[in-house]
This record gives sequence, structure tokens and C-alpha cells, in this order.
Amino acid sequence: MNLLYLTILFPLLGFVVLAFSRGRWSENTSASIGVGSVLLSAVITLIVGISFFQHGQGVFEQPLWTWIHEGPFDIQATLRLDGLSLTMISVVTGVGALIHLFASWYMRSEEGYSRFFAYTNLFIASMLVLVLADNLLFLYLGWEGVGLCSYLLIGFYYKNPANGAAAMKAFIVTRVGDVFLAFALFILYAQFGTLNIHQLAMSAPAQVAVGSSVMFWATLMLLGGAVGKSAQLPLQTWLADAMAGPTPVSALIHAATMVTAGVYLIARTHVLFLLSPEILHLVGIIGAITLVLAGFAALVQTDIKRVLAYSTMSQIGYMFLALGVQAWDAAIFHLMIHAFFKALLFLSSGSVILACHHEQNIFKMGGLRKQIPLVYTCFLVGGGALAALPLVTAGFYSKDEILSGAFVSGHINLLTAGLVGAFLTSMYTFRMIFIVFHGKAQIKATPGRGISHHLPLLVLMVLSTFVGAFIKPPLHDVLPELSGPESISVQMVSGVIAVVGVAIAAWLWLGKSRVVERIAMTGLGRLLRRYWFNAWGFDWLYDLLFVRTYLAISRLLRSDPINAAVDSARFLAQGSNRVLTYSENGQVRWYMASMGIGAVIILGLLLWN
Repeated sequence: MNLLYLTILFPLLGFVVLAFSRGRWSENTSASIGVGSVLLSAVITLIVGISFFQHGQGVFEQPLWTWIHEGPFDIQATLRLDGLSLTMISVVTGVGALIHLFASWYMRSEEGYSRFFAYTNLFIASMLVLVLADNLLFLYLGWEGVGLCSYLLIGFYYKNPANGAAAMKAFIVTRVGDVFLAFALFILYAQFGTLNIHQLAMSAPAQVAVGSSVMFWATLMLLGGAVGKSAQLPLQTWLADAMAGPTPVSALIHAATMVTAGVYLIARTHVLFLLSPEILHLVGIIGAITLVLAGFAALVQTDIKRVLAYSTMSQIGYMFLALGVQAWDAAIFHLMIHAFFKALLFLSSGSVILACHHEQNIFKMGGLRKQIPLVYTCFLVGGGALAALPLVTAGFYSKDEILSGAFVSGHINLLTAGLVGAFLTSMYTFRMIFIVFHGKAQIKATPGRGISHHLPLLVLMVLSTFVGAFIKPPLHDVLPELSGPESISVQMVSGVIAVVGVAIAAWLWLGKSRVVERIAMTGLGRLLRRYWFNAWGFDWLYDLLFVRTYLAISRLLRSDPINAAVDSARFLAQGSNRVLTYSENGQVRWYMASMGIGAVIILGLLLWN
């Protein structure tokens, strides 16, 4: 396990080497370094994981150096490996390596090939720092690193102003969450004198009572950071626009890195959230609302990547729901399974986009199942896992644990939201599949070729089936288990709902059914479609409340009224001086007149009194 630091070092070296190459190397050389560094990190993770199990799954800490030491403020750069961090680095390096391999095919002949892999290598390194850090400040370094890399990758095609705007939007919105996380660090250090996660977990229950105001504000700020990074209500608006980046970037952000960071943060600091039950319940409520709102939004999208983006928002909502009902294991299990099938779906969508000559509108596709049968199979397996089709898909088992956790903990309202979300998920997922791969062919597709295209899809497709559900994260010594047996009735109901959703999607979007068109032509249908297509109007609301307000204030300050107010005293003095200088003209008549006027004014004042 002493090799643990190499999991970060290899991608970091890959970033440095590619960054200084300045694009002078061939694509094969850049791909070898970019893919190879992450693949080596995955191999080291495998070796570390085997050693972890051989040593009884004990916690391993690897001190690197003293980062900050100023009086009592002592921050060590130390890596901590336990069951939770091992699960996370396995997902980051394993799925990340497959995405990098696929990207070596997808990004061929694109401008900035080596720059792309430099950014993605730094992305992986930052995420590994985040999940392996043993203190919150070191975690915050990785947290900011993934935020920076997301900005660089979302705006990768920088010549298009819309892509730059999407990158800026993601950067600013996630920075709001980052500020909340910084507030949490200030509060925790002021109260406990440490930012070490293990020490906080030990000292917090001993020093503060359940429901204390300190823990209320600390956990609320932690939650603010989590919702920003994981695109949950009310900071969810950046995720759909993040589709402006290359498709492998979308797979990285949605499956292996970035949006899972908020889930990990809450799970890692679960002891603090247990001391603030109202905030923990708020976590579940936010997740439930987000998964339903995102589900409705996905129902009317026309861009294949935006459908998947809203599905990610919804699935992260399931993880937040699980955290809120204290089904910690279920949240992390679904995080892992979601990484499998969401990476599969995004990579498959990238194959579809290239096959259709960079077309992303699903209504301009159709009939592709015969032209790209491998990708069609991947979509069926990945879509089935996303919709949690019973027994045969991995998503069924992970989502079932979440819904069972909500039932066992007595949160029936959250369970109901989860079931509604399951119904919507199966509908919008198979709506996309039926429109893209069935019906009349509207475009001649060119299938992808080569091992770098096929291998990642095949591996992720296998992991998205029930085979992936056999991989159980070693969390029993890290996270508390939710007591109570799984509910067979919940399993049956969720399975039936998923199947019914697929059947309704087939009825609405297969064949010559005109039901959807008739509904869409009604007044209510047009209104709902507009609200859902624009994600319930949150962008419009935030533009009105924040962007336009900011621009109005900036226009007001353009003339610098504060400086003008300060200068008014100077202007008054200068004006008075000019007026008084006219009286100093050397003319006796002027002096006599001014004395007379002065005498009249004085007499007038005396008479007034």
C-alpha cells in the first residue's frame, strides 16, 4: 500500500509532460502518455486494493509532507485509504482509464489533442487528491482542482463563444458552492481546532450535542458545497450546459469525477451530519425534489447529451436521497453502478454523434439499430440499467437498495418521490432509445472501429448488467449500516414501475402513435413543454435575480458615483473660489457695493430675529 501516492503521481506527471509538449508531438505519442498515465494509476489502484484486502481492510495512512505549519495550524498532506476511498479511487481510475482509451479514438484529428489529455490527466489527479485526502483543506485542494479542470474542458472548443459561456457558467455556479464549503471549514476549525476528518469524527460527538447551532451551520455549509459540485437544487443549472465540452469530458464529469464529489463529501463527513438531523433530512429532500424535476426536464429534451445530463442530475438526486435516509452504503453502491452505466451511455452517445456526422438532435436520427448494432446494444444495456429494469441490470439492485432504505427508515414521502423518478427515468430513457434507433432512418451512419472504440464499451456493458451488482464496496467498517431488511414489496413495485414506463414509452414513441403530438399541441402541453425544456425556468429566474441585477449595478457604478460624491467637496471649494475671485478686482465701486449689500443682509437677519 506504500505505492498509494503513485495513483496521483502518474496522472500528474502525464499532465506536466503533455502541458510542456505544447502540441508538438504526434497524436499517438500524446495518446500513449495520456491514456498510459491513467492506466498505470488504475494498475496501482488494483495492487493497492489487493494489499488492502490482504491486510484485513485496515485503514492505511501515507504521510507525504507538511503542507502548512503556522503555530497551532498544522496541515499535513497525508493520504488515507479505507473502504470508502478505495471504492472511489477504483471508480475514478478504472472508469477513467476506459474513458481515456475511448477518447484516444474519439478525439482523433481534433485541434488540441494533447491539450485535451493534459486537462483530463489533471482532472483525474485532482479527483484522486479529493478522495484520498485525510483532512478537509487537502480535500479542498482537489475540490478546486476538479472545478478548474471542468472549466477548461467544458470550454475546450474555445473558438465558439457559447462554449466559453457554458464553461464560465459552470465555473461561477460551482464557485458559489465552493464558498459555502470554505465557510464550513472556517466554522469547523474555529470550533474543534482541526480539519483532520478522522479527528473531527472523534471529537465532534464528544464536544457538541445533537442539534447544536454550530453543527447546524457547519453541515448546512457542507451541504451548500455538495449541491454546487453535484448539481443539485438550487445550484443545478450548470450541468446541462456543460454538454458543450467533448463527449468523453461529459463521461468524465458525469461518471468518474466531479458530480460524485458532493456525494462523497457528505458520506465522508456523515458523523457531522448525524449531529444535525434536520440538515441530514434536508439532504434527502433536496435529492428527492431534484430527481423529479430533472426527470420531467429530460422528458422533452431533443439533444441526446442533454437527456443524459438531466438523467445524471436525477441519479445524483437518488444518491442524496439515500444519504438523507442514512442509507450510506446504498448511496455509494449506486454511485459506483451509476459510473458504469452512465459512462457506457455517454461513450455510446459519442459514438452515435460521430456516426451521424456530429448530429446531436435525436429527432434527426432514427433507424440506427441496423447501422450501428454494437452501440444499439450498449444503449439497451446502459438504458436498462439507468431505468433499473429488474433482475438483469445492475441499476435495479443499486436503486432498489436506496428505495428500500427510504422505506425502512420510514420516509414514505421520499420513497414516493423515488418511485415517481423511477417511472420518469424509464420513460425518458427509452423515449431516447426508440427515437434514435427505431423508426425510419434519416441519416446514413458510419460505425466506429478499432479496439479503443470497442473495448471500453464492451467492458462497461458487462459491468452495467447484473454482473456489476456483484461488486460490493467494502464499506462495513467505514459507514454505519441501516438496520432493517430489504422490502420485497418495494422491489416488486419499483420493478413493475420500470417495466410500465418502458411500455408507455413504446406506446408513445414507437410506430405511428400521434398521442404525443396531440398532447403537445394543447395549451397545457405547450406550457409544460416550455417549462420542462428550459429546466423549469431556473436559468431565467437566476438571470433576472442575479445577472440583470449585477448588470444594473455595474451600469450605475460605471460613472463611479462614490468617487463623484467624494469629489463634490473639491468641486464646491473650487466653485466658491471662482466666485470669490470676482470680488477681488481692485474697483472701489465694487467694494462699496459689496459692503452695502453685506450691511443690508446683516440688518435683514437682525430684523428677522
